[in-house]
Amino acid sequence: DPACHAAVGKTERNEVMFGMPGFTYIYFIYGMYHCLNFVTEPEAKPAAILIRGAEPLDGIEIMKQNSLSNNERNLLNGPGKFCRSFGLDRKHNGLDLTGEIIYLESDSYKPKKIITTPRIGIKQGKNRLWRFYDTASDCVSRK
Repeated sequence: DPACHAAVGKTERNEVMFGMPGFTYIYFIYGMYHCLNFVTEPEAKPAAILIRGAEPLDGIEIMKQNSLSNNERNLLNGPGKFCRSFGLDRKHNGLDLTGEIIYLESDSYKPKKIITTPRIGIKQGKNRLWRFYDTASDCVSRK
């Protein structure tokens, strides 16, 4: 994938992607935003999924304090907003997704319809339909 940070080889910035899956890869972009990714592939096969957004369920007041918005729909609808609302930055890079600071859990929600679209904000690899979202969500940055 030419848009992947690992396409240039292993660097200090992207080295966590070359490690074990199930860890966070957080980078700083445009001098103002942090972006959260989940490392997904076996060691030495660098790949990560960018978390572009989510629907806020708990901790909304804390998210509003961290955010530039009071609108719940806009708290997590973009990778920079997501990190800002959760207070995530480079110090959270390389965290185990089964740990105590960041972890994933299921609430058994089943989306009605997931669609794929071209990715946003890249120059190369736009032809890959690797952006996924729930069509019923009001918290998607661009439909």
